[in-house]
Amino acid sequence: MKSIITLGVCALTVALAAKDANAQIGKPFIHDPSTIMECDGKYYTFGTGGGGLISEDGWTWNGGAERPGGGAAPDAIKIGDRYLIAYSKTGGGLGGGHAGKVVTMWNKTLDPKSPDFKFSEEIEVASSEYDEDCDAIDAGLLLDPDGRLWLSYGTYFGFIRLVELDPKTGKRVEGNEAINIAIDCEASALMYNNGWYYLLGTHGTCCDGANSTYNIVVGRSRKVTGPYLDNMGRDMLQGGGRMVIAAHDRVMGPGHFGRYIVEEGVEKMSCHFEADLDLAGRSTLAIRPLLWKNDWPYAGELLKDGVYEIESERRGYALELAVDFVRMPMAMRWFRGNDTTPIKPVASQKLEDVQSTWPAGDVAVRAGDYMTRPHQKWSIVALPEKEGFLGGAYCKIVIEGTNRALTAAPNYEVIASEYTGAETQLWRIDQLTDGTYRLMPKQAPGVEGQVVLVSTGDSTVGLGKFDMKSDNSKWNLKNH
Repeated sequence: MKSIITLGVCALTVALAAKDANAQIGKPFIHDPSTIMECDGKYYTFGTGGGGLISEDGWTWNGGAERPGGGAAPDAIKIGDRYLIAYSKTGGGLGGGHAGKVVTMWNKTLDPKSPDFKFSEEIEVASSEYDEDCDAIDAGLLLDPDGRLWLSYGTYFGFIRLVELDPKTGKRVEGNEAINIAIDCEASALMYNNGWYYLLGTHGTCCDGANSTYNIVVGRSRKVTGPYLDNMGRDMLQGGGRMVIAAHDRVMGPGHFGRYIVEEGVEKMSCHFEADLDLAGRSTLAIRPLLWKNDWPYAGELLKDGVYEIESERRGYALELAVDFVRMPMAMRWFRGNDTTPIKPVASQKLEDVQSTWPAGDVAVRAGDYMTRPHQKWSIVALPEKEGFLGGAYCKIVIEGTNRALTAAPNYEVIASEYTGAETQLWRIDQLTDGTYRLMPKQAPGVEGQVVLVSTGDSTVGLGKFDMKSDNSKWNLKNH
């Protein structure tokens, strides 16, 4: 299992749509990944069996993360300037039976090449006996808004349980008794959002590749100790749970939820898929947008390569080339009862019908009424060979059928210019927590810090600072 923690870096949202890839690139093979941690500019996640993955940019993942002890289903959290790791030494049938224990250990850094890399001695914080109605495995960590540290653990073989730990020592709070909070799930995770505590559990069967039925469900409570109810009022102690993510496309068995907060309005969730059919059916790390609706979390979808209307949330106008509108060659057909003209489809306006009327060279960009015309249709293509970001690849955005690319220009402007692969033409696309999107150029000339595509007026577009509270910063991508 894995848990959640607020972090501040960058993030996700585009697929390798050429093959509709659902995992990161490199060798992102892992089972039971921990919450993704950032340490000294790199990303880390740990898995069952010891070790884990490291990424320089959050897009390409390879082995190299280290932790002692082996065991199963670790989780990680940063508290102050240290990292706390929790994992299960036995349990879940490891070694036969369900006797197990959860331990914690500290490290100043996650970089195995650092001179400060040294794990502390293990501290046992939870345990289970062979005949107990709980299995001490699948640790999940949460530091709540009051600074209290909580550990959830357990599997299908009984209850999911909750204990309190000391955030200074990683030890179990003296005298703290375990509380039963759920059944019929495993790989639990806890998170807090907008006054609610959320318990996420992995439901279904694991460890059977493409036949695994894993899915992630959630309940919520006003108190960390529960009760955790789903959207229908069912208690997770009675098997309740609202779906967060299930199998889709060519990936099966999502499990072991983790939350990564990039900034206000931009969140990611990580998990593993028991089988990615495009990657030889192996268990792989996956990162998705984390969305919220009516204070319920759910997984967003990866944006696939395609042709889109880029629609402003501000007014509903569409991003377009600032070119003259070319009328379609047909008159209005009035409503006459005696009109016997045969009914047949009218062809859509095509690029070759209008392209000769467009000016050569750079063209300004604006927003206008969407009319399904060629100057309003943008082809979005992921560029996996370029440097990525946490969970995604940069994209090029060009007018369909042309090489005219959306480009960040000086003075906070955007234009359409010949695509060269310059960093001003590479766009990071993040799905926001409300389901809309932000579009961010990798580089903007003469600008310090990050800027995004904004609608500064109903018809005027440019670059500006991202503001989650303003519809100026938000766009809808509609694949008509």
